[in-house]
Amino acid sequence: MVVIGYNDLAHVGDAVRSALAQGPAVAEVVAVDDCSTDGSAELLDRLAADEPRLRVVRRSENSGGCGSPRNTGIDAVTTPYVMFLDSDDVLPPGAVDALLAAATGAHAEVASGLCVRRELPSGREQPWQAPLYTAHTVLARPTQQPRLVHDTLCVNKLYRTDFLREQRIRFPEGRFLYEDIVFSARVLAADPRIAVVPDLVYVWHVRRAAEQLSLSLDREHIDNWKARVEACALAYEILLGAGHKELARAAREKFLDHEVRMYARELGLRDAHYQRAWWAHTREYLARYDATDWEQNPGAPGPLIARVVLESPEPRDLPRLRELAARPARLLPPYARTPDGVPVWSAELPQVTLTPLLARPTGLLPLAVDAELLPRPRASLLRLRLHELYGRLAEAGPREVDVEWRSRDDDRTRGHTTVRLTPSGAGTGSETGAKAGADSWSAALPVDLAGLGAGTWDLRLTVHFADGTRREVTAHALTGAGRLRRRAVPSARRGVLLVQPYTTHSGALAVRVATGVRGVMQVARSRLRRLLH
Repeated sequence: MVVIGYNDLAHVGDAVRSALAQGPAVAEVVAVDDCSTDGSAELLDRLAADEPRLRVVRRSENSGGCGSPRNTGIDAVTTPYVMFLDSDDVLPPGAVDALLAAATGAHAEVASGLCVRRELPSGREQPWQAPLYTAHTVLARPTQQPRLVHDTLCVNKLYRTDFLREQRIRFPEGRFLYEDIVFSARVLAADPRIAVVPDLVYVWHVRRAAEQLSLSLDREHIDNWKARVEACALAYEILLGAGHKELARAAREKFLDHEVRMYARELGLRDAHYQRAWWAHTREYLARYDATDWEQNPGAPGPLIARVVLESPEPRDLPRLRELAARPARLLPPYARTPDGVPVWSAELPQVTLTPLLARPTGLLPLAVDAELLPRPRASLLRLRLHELYGRLAEAGPREVDVEWRSRDDDRTRGHTTVRLTPSGAGTGSETGAKAGADSWSAALPVDLAGLGAGTWDLRLTVHFADGTRREVTAHALTGAGRLRRRAVPSARRGVLLVQPYTTHSGALAVRVATGVRGVMQVARSRLRRLLH
């Protein structure tokens, strides 16, 4: 086990203890300190004095990244298998047992398991690449599961030490951001036998309020995007150079689905200088894609966003791109067509065709639902409007929508209800609007805000169609005309509610609720502190 850290006195002890707590499966923990100045190395020395399995290796100078200390760990370990742990994360109980049993039982060079991202301090967890980790699987070679390229983490895996050394698989040295993307490509390029387990094997802590953000969260500077593109480009070349064309293509598809969508969602938060630099650098990289690359899942949101970027010299349509980059994706109007009826991105950008949407399964369409929350003293009201999408929805027949509110803090849900969708637009005589040419479907329902309770709540919807298809979506928050104004609402149950509908950074509707006089006063004091600072 290799634990790396730099100036992380507050957390490195917990990381090391979680590794030691794995029991006999971990015969050795090599803690590599990257020249810390905050007392981290001294803490590790004290822990090692009482624990013979712990060995501390101090680097003489700081590397500026994570790759060099991990390489130091690879060189230092004496055990048959090695695993990596960052100083601000932890291993759950039984993680190494599960991976070691899978690796030895399958005679695999690599064993991989489920990682969760745990938001702190809320504790909310989100699985990382969960579809890969639904069952015990043994892959004779990575090409049996091309989606492996989506899991670029190095920390949720156990590696046979001799495999890494014999294949000369190393991390990029120095201050190389996203070094695990390159390392993971080198591992796959070596064609290892891989054992996959559904067990939780790694807890990735996400501290968005930390004074010093982790490298992966510090995305506000353009150098971060350039480093990410460089890592993804290098990963593609590694896989292609090893003769794994299918994996290389999958890596390029993953870049569109993951990297492009993630950064496109945040473009509206950046200044004009960043936006122009991001746009230009992305266009430069996308120009390397060939026709076969663009044929991979052409109706998916990532390729559509990339096409808009590639075909436009300057940043454009950022709010619409943000919504399309959301998960699930939302394609907002207008729904333009060429004079001969071909669906296109817009009248100004007709070269970006949307014809792949005409054949895309209904359950994967980027549905656009507008939502407006109206807080009221007696019964607050939620209004929904589902937009037609080039005739695809009328074919399927939208019938009803399930509505629920999900807590941002702990994922609990409240207010679940189902409401019928009513067609509207020119000629809506039929029940579903399919034959009558409805251009939208709408619904309105009461919302018990007091029943939600205090916290932040995301609106989640599931649209049901007459053909049995269902599509989970979030809703686009309507803005303007005071729609997102904070309101104090009298409540028989809570006394008073302070209600703030708002739009998330991806454009979806959410609501913050404070309950009772004490809750309202806490919000007021917090707002006053922000104004003073």
